[in-house]
Amino acid sequence: MADPWKPSVTVAAVIERDGRFLLVEEQTAEGVRLNQPAGHLDPGESLLAAAARETLEETAFAFTPRQLVGVYLWRSAPAAGGAASYLRFAFCGELGAHEPGRALDDGILRALWLTREEIAARAGEHRSPLVQRCIDDYVAGVRYPLDLLFTHPSALAPIIAPSFSLGAAAVVAPAQAGVQVTGASNRVPAHAGTTRSI
Repeated sequence: MADPWKPSVTVAAVIERDGRFLLVEEQTAEGVRLNQPAGHLDPGESLLAAAARETLEETAFAFTPRQLVGVYLWRSAPAAGGAASYLRFAFCGELGAHEPGRALDDGILRALWLTREEIAARAGEHRSPLVQRCIDDYVAGVRYPLDLLFTHPSALAPIIAPSFSLGAAAVVAPAQAGVQVTGASNRVPAHAGTTRSI
């Protein structure tokens, strides 16, 4: 029996300051692409912790998610083959301190601030169509409270993985990336901006 289909779960940070959005230029198999600070959810990690971690790793800025902008499903079809589906959770929130001396993730060339119009003009360089869609939803005022999301404590527990060299189990600790875990649900209060239901 074939394995069930499993989309990759990703997070993204939609960060605006003075009319400009924080993006990254990254080297990919298809060339240099523009994206929000974004990446994959790691084992033992909440969605909020993943968004904070990815933003720090890719831009050297601290980030605290405060609201959910949207949940997006997209299927890539790269020219080289190997299509994959991605389920993206995009957050907006508070931009924190910058660590200018911090090395950025492998493949990240630089972080930059662009207006919505500048981003739209570079649509051919977007990592996916979700880059513009997340910006447009944010500009339109789309926001959802974080208590829409629930993380069961079992998802944050250390992961027990077999150790093939010793025949014993290895423990992988949860990755929280500095996000405050509040209660069993790992929620952060949603109070930034306004909430609009669609």
